[in-house]
Amino acid sequence: DATQRAIRLAKEVTRSFTPYGTDLEVEVAAAREAGHEVLLDLPMEPISYPADDPGPHTLLTSLNPSENIARLNWLLGRFKGYVGVINHMGSRFTASPDPLRPILRALKGRGLMFVDSRSTSKSVAGDLAGQMQLPSVVYDRFLDHEPTLGAIDQSFAAAEDDSRVRGISLVVARPFPVTLKRMAAWLPMLKARGIEIVPVTALADKQAN
Repeated sequence: DATQRAIRLAKEVTRSFTPYGTDLEVEVAAAREAGHEVLLDLPMEPISYPADDPGPHTLLTSLNPSENIARLNWLLGRFKGYVGVINHMGSRFTASPDPLRPILRALKGRGLMFVDSRSTSKSVAGDLAGQMQLPSVVYDRFLDHEPTLGAIDQSFAAAEDDSRVRGISLVVARPFPVTLKRMAAWLPMLKARGIEIVPVTALADKQAN
């Protein structure tokens, strides 16, 4: 139900799918047919690993580059049609240049972009991506860090302010029922407020350092 409700949102809203989902090809095809760009959630090692485990194919700092690339290839092979990846967790991995660099290089070789969900303020993903000319963008705000109606509305208002001050703002949201409900209400109002919704590729390399 959440998948279908998200697909019915404005087509400019980019959808991201976990590689561990079921019926991925069908759901991704439905999202793309509705006009959405699609990302793949890339599980990366958090500082709290293994207490918090993103899954059996998580990219780990303890693995050598060839082992992580093998895991990356498995993850990228789960479905087709994505424009890039967004890290799922990864507070340790995205702050570790040596294991991260081969992954970003492999993504560039496939013509993909990297979206940094900024699971740590110590992330070096954006800097490394810039150095190797890998298209990238860093999130500005979680819409539903606190998944309540009032908090989401406050986040929406703050995101509007961000976009006016900075020119662009990348907002990440999760498919909670309350989030989808508020997105369905807010998104149609943005154009009248002078804000354009754009797919994630339109933001690649547009942020100031």
